Amino acid sequence: MKIPRRLGFVLLALLAAAALTALAYAAWLWRFALIHGADDVHRFDAPRPAASIDYARDVKPIFEKRCVVCHACYDAPCQLKLGSFEGIARGLSAAPVYDGQRLAAAAPSRLYIDAETASQWREQGFSPVLNEYRTRPGDNRALSLISRLMALKRAHPQPTSGLSDTHLDYGINRAQSCPKIQDFKLYEKTHPEAGMPFGLPGLSAAEEATINRWLDAGAPAAEPPAPPAEIQQMARDWESFLNGDSLKERLMSRYLYEHLFLAHLYLDGAQAGPAYRLVRSASPPGAPIAQIATRRPFDDPGVARVYYRLQPDREPIVAKTHMPYRFDRTRMARYRALFLTPDYPVTALPDYDPDSASNGLASFADMPESARYRFMLDDAQYFIMTFIKGPVCRGQVALNVIEDRFFVFFLAPQTEIAREPDDVARRALERMSLPAADGSDSAAVLTDWRNLAAQEQSYLAARAESLKRFAKTLGGPRLDMIWDGDGDNPNAALTVLRHFDNATIVRGLVGAPAKTAWVIDYGLFERIYYLLAAGYDVFGNLTHNLNSRLYMDFLRMEGEANFISFLPAGARAAQIDYWYRDASRETLEHMRALALTPDAATDIAFDDGDAKLALYAMIERRLAPALDRRLSLARAAPELRAPMEALAALRGPALSLMPELAHMAVADARGEVSYFTLVKDAGHFNVTRLLLERNELAPEENALTVVPGLIGAYPNALFRLKASELPALAEAIAGLRTEPDYAALSARFAVRRTDPGFWEFSDALQAAEARMDQADRGLLDYNRLENR
Repeated sequence: MKIPRRLGFVLLALLAAAALTALAYAAWLWRFALIHGADDVHRFDAPRPAASIDYARDVKPIFEKRCVVCHACYDAPCQLKLGSFEGIARGLSAAPVYDGQRLAAAAPSRLYIDAETASQWREQGFSPVLNEYRTRPGDNRALSLISRLMALKRAHPQPTSGLSDTHLDYGINRAQSCPKIQDFKLYEKTHPEAGMPFGLPGLSAAEEATINRWLDAGAPAAEPPAPPAEIQQMARDWESFLNGDSLKERLMSRYLYEHLFLAHLYLDGAQAGPAYRLVRSASPPGAPIAQIATRRPFDDPGVARVYYRLQPDREPIVAKTHMPYRFDRTRMARYRALFLTPDYPVTALPDYDPDSASNGLASFADMPESARYRFMLDDAQYFIMTFIKGPVCRGQVALNVIEDRFFVFFLAPQTEIAREPDDVARRALERMSLPAADGSDSAAVLTDWRNLAAQEQSYLAARAESLKRFAKTLGGPRLDMIWDGDGDNPNAALTVLRHFDNATIVRGLVGAPAKTAWVIDYGLFERIYYLLAAGYDVFGNLTHNLNSRLYMDFLRMEGEANFISFLPAGARAAQIDYWYRDASRETLEHMRALALTPDAATDIAFDDGDAKLALYAMIERRLAPALDRRLSLARAAPELRAPMEALAALRGPALSLMPELAHMAVADARGEVSYFTLVKDAGHFNVTRLLLERNELAPEENALTVVPGLIGAYPNALFRLKASELPALAEAIAGLRTEPDYAALSARFAVRRTDPGFWEFSDALQAAEARMDQADRGLLDYNRLENR
């Protein structure tokens, strides 16, 4: 094809310009290297001895209060984790962890797992934020991105009232700028408003001076202190327990590891000591840990014998990932009673074939099912927390499979239907391969989905026949089939609260009666866990993400159908039609077949009226001795209870303009401050659409849940007001019609990004969070803080 002469000149000019730009950049890099010398990528492979200033003592507290609030976990901008020396030494990368559109799986970049030293991270494309060049006077500060970004903020401060720079994108999916020190002069010119902390007030002069003194000294950091002697002994005892030689012990330990690899393990049982992580190692107890890095906990470790080791966790505790789990001597005795004392044969260990290993029901079929279910029930909040705080639940596509607020109950393990599951239904479950069986790089989305759907239909047919047989001999569902927490376990009732692109799981029945509820049995519990926690790869490709999301539709409907089965037969169809308004015909038919077959009448006596509300009341009475009521508004101070109940009574379209999650400080007449959380419950016609959630919203059904205390990891707004102003806040919320209406509300009650007292308020809020009676408390995250 002949190129027109004029177009040819244009192409030549563009090529010449590109070549000149490349040459100029190469010349700039050559000049930079000439001035500053060659980089030393090994400089921070290990902490340097502390001098007059130390990272842990002097600098880490500042980073935790001012930087970790955005730079922690997988959603840290540019993957820059500022909560530990190792994270700072690793530096930053422009490669996003969360990318729901990628066609090929990404290489994992998990701190402490996929590389051990700063130089190894350089090989993986990470660039430094500390000086890795010459150490002439002033270079450690001048060649540190940390110092340069603080200085950029100081030179270009944000407004001190109103909104922050409105042209900036504060969303979690914003395009990220991840500069290298060689390019920083250009970055200063093109992004003058991007100093750190981004979109928040700058550090105080004293804080900035402390960090710069640390950088000037070469960023020294002493080795972390050893845990107390008694904790070290407990760790040795646990490693001995977890590495027994019998097949039975090894099977138990593999099961425990696959279920606890995300946990923060507290060996003292009271979260007073350091947290540990359970890891797989190629080295036995007594030797340095040689961690085995695989994408999933059930992937082939590539060694003849796996050892399970306890590794001290070096990251700060942040609420968005904190999943505490007690690991004391009482727990060890519980494991012995559940898994080792019962007499059952183990003739071979399960293999690591993905088809079976991705389904814990198949891998651990030799272990008593009742023991496995009891293990999960003991700490049900932790396991459901892994679905919420694990890597899967970041982003609207991952979470639009659930309602904004719903209750979770469990099938009692001592009931006949739980103790004696039908063999046909059990075999159907064990034959299933979940989306993780296809790996992280699956390409055939339609084929994979058809296989998953066919397996699900096979199981549901077996399940229906099993339930029919049980109904003939046992009758319909009874109230005693709902687990009562054995009278004292507050995990018996849980509430899940979704905040659009993140969620919270708490104990108790929080808020008004929920629109929907699940009843989870063991088979469902285990499958959700292996779908969303053990089997989900945050670095996987589009197909892996899509199949995981689509399959969760099936599991949600199972949980809902289990709950509906406790209602009178005549009330079930109407409940389904209400929960699945405007859903596709196929979805509605699937839910009807699941929840209406078999048509066994419940053995629970109902009076006339709303059967769902009556069932909630009966379950609440049954669970009363174990029910956690700490988040009930009845626990609010008497003078605050009535105005908070008025807030909680708000309904309708006005709430569409409210933030998903707001933390609120309320000062009474004596100046004493109480903290509350406002959670928007968006109304939905259904939650079955993958990408068109806006089309399923039902604004007339919007509600507001008001919780005493602080729940949720990602506040979208921070409110500060006097108790006397609560009626005015309720009036302002009820009157919301337009975005300017919310701006006026925010100007009056919110602590905005530009507030000069932002960090003072933040420090008080974080201190209050640390005092809260919530096991999973930790540093809050401001990545989703709005600019409204």
